[in-house]
Amino acid sequence: MAHDLAIRGGTLATATETFNADIGIRNGRIVTISEAITDAKDVIDATNHIVMPGGIEAHCHIAQESGMGVMTSDDYETGSISAAFGGNSCFVPFAAQKVGESLAQTMQTYDERAVPKSVLDWSYHLILTDPTPDVLAELPDVFAKGVTSFKVFMTYATRVSDGQFLDILSVAGRHGALTMVHAENHDMLDWMGRRLVEGGNVAPRHHASSRPSLAEEEAINRAISLARLAQAPLFIVHVSTAGGAKLVANARSEGGQVWAETCPQYLFLTRNELDKPGMEGAKFICSPPLRDTPTQKILWQHLQAGSLSLVSSDHAPYRYDDTGKFNGGYDVDFRKIANGMPGIEMRLPLLFSEGVNKGRISLNKFVALSSTNAARIYGMLPRKGSLSIGADADIAIWDPNEKRIAGEMHDAMDYNPFAGTEVTGWPVTVLGRGQRIVDNGKLIAKPGAGQFIKRAPIDLTEHPGQSVPELNPDQNFGVNLA
Repeated sequence: MAHDLAIRGGTLATATETFNADIGIRNGRIVTISEAITDAKDVIDATNHIVMPGGIEAHCHIAQESGMGVMTSDDYETGSISAAFGGNSCFVPFAAQKVGESLAQTMQTYDERAVPKSVLDWSYHLILTDPTPDVLAELPDVFAKGVTSFKVFMTYATRVSDGQFLDILSVAGRHGALTMVHAENHDMLDWMGRRLVEGGNVAPRHHASSRPSLAEEEAINRAISLARLAQAPLFIVHVSTAGGAKLVANARSEGGQVWAETCPQYLFLTRNELDKPGMEGAKFICSPPLRDTPTQKILWQHLQAGSLSLVSSDHAPYRYDDTGKFNGGYDVDFRKIANGMPGIEMRLPLLFSEGVNKGRISLNKFVALSSTNAARIYGMLPRKGSLSIGADADIAIWDPNEKRIAGEMHDAMDYNPFAGTEVTGWPVTVLGRGQRIVDNGKLIAKPGAGQFIKRAPIDLTEHPGQSVPELNPDQNFGVNLA
């Protein structure tokens, strides 16, 4: 049988290898990898280009209301299109439960938002904000539908108590699901914020001081301890501090079932961005906040060592107007400005340019950080994140030498926090299940082309976990608490 499509003449890059070969695609899947494919109905010439698995954006907020009640500017159409132009072929936004809402209702709401609009394949991380006993009883049904990760907060009005966190972790652990956590100590943040505002320090630049590194480090330590007691896997989102990354590294080195990510804003921007004239610094308010240059260096070291498994965008698009950043008004203190910034399209070009081209990470590490590790952690491997026989033909073709000055993106935003940055290396063609999504700067896919991806439980191979003596019947007078 002839191939539907062949990608010819490129350099293939996986998370472990780089080699020259052609790829043959049939019925949306990779079926051949060989020296030469000559029988394809359609051909993409990838000479002098790099062919790799399409990016998997595993942390983004799309068509989602914030804790302040502000809707993101991107829906599943604009968000997925922007992601595709940035080299992604799949993404996993959040589906946020409202207080009093069943998980079935949450899933239905987000299905209605995603199905008719996304050009990319997608799944969800479910955000739990109201973990009542009835809601916890629903979780196994959600896992069975292929949503095998969810998120809780240790800060904001939607935060969970430590006791609720333990209950959630326990249910998740029994079903092989992964609990994600935004780890900042709420009371420390509230105390710092009140002190600053009461002293008249209300400008955007004070946002960074109001959320000290210590608040993240304390919460990460507590989250790791709670997950260990519950004997459940844990993923810590947007690590921004040296101390937090070290806690993750230590837990992993001792066998802990702990994973973590960082984000482009913590690698490429600093808190100095907040100190711009007027309210311009509001564009750079995100949580955790931007840190400093020495912290960036340490975060790169943890990416190199593997203690941080992903670089995700945490794309949280709120426009620089009263629909977004200033939904609470323009004459407000930093605490009332919407938290988050866009970045879904810039994530991979920045990481390639500053990481691969500047020798901080290898090309193979780039593939791992951008795609393969996300597929493995979130239960999509080998269907996604791989150039292997039988995998979906989700492929990104990169020109490693293309230079651009970052400017306007394809999202629904009115600013790009990375604008003016010179970037070398850009994706030119992105395929999803063998179909062109973006090709040579043009959008090809139509809204609704994406499909929901049912995900498997997390693979805990090589992550045995850390024992807790009090849970061992041999040391607990025969009591089994499993």
